[in-house]
Amino acid sequence: MERVGAARELVLGYVHALNAVGEAMRATIPSLERLADVVGLVRSRRVIGQSGHVGTYAYKVHGAGCRFVSDNGTEVDVDFAADGNEAFDLWRLHRYGRSLPEPLDVTDEDLQTAVRSLQPLLTEVRPGWFSVAR
Repeated sequence: MERVGAARELVLGYVHALNAVGEAMRATIPSLERLADVVGLVRSRRVIGQSGHVGTYAYKVHGAGCRFVSDNGTEVDVDFAADGNEAFDLWRLHRYGRSLPEPLDVTDEDLQTAVRSLQPLLTEVRPGWFSVAR
């Protein structure tokens, strides 16, 4: 049960870090209504480039998402669903955990149990992909 608790804390930490990224991005780019809009801003090439720095985060837009790395090396990688909601999978949670100042590596099984225990805070938007309920 202790492993699941650690996995649960990892998931909650990821959600907190994702919210912090969104706040930092909106503070720096006032026209950004939601984090998913960063993809459109990059594609328009008018506001920001495909990669760079915004506030205390380095970012790199990729495919349907973006990877953010804080100045302490913590990585938050997120994809955006068609409706603009942030979506993440176990792979992204693992990368986040390993990038922490004190790395945390948990099993897929423990992460799945943790994510399911956090419903309705999190919803499964498609098999293996999760989003913070709005």
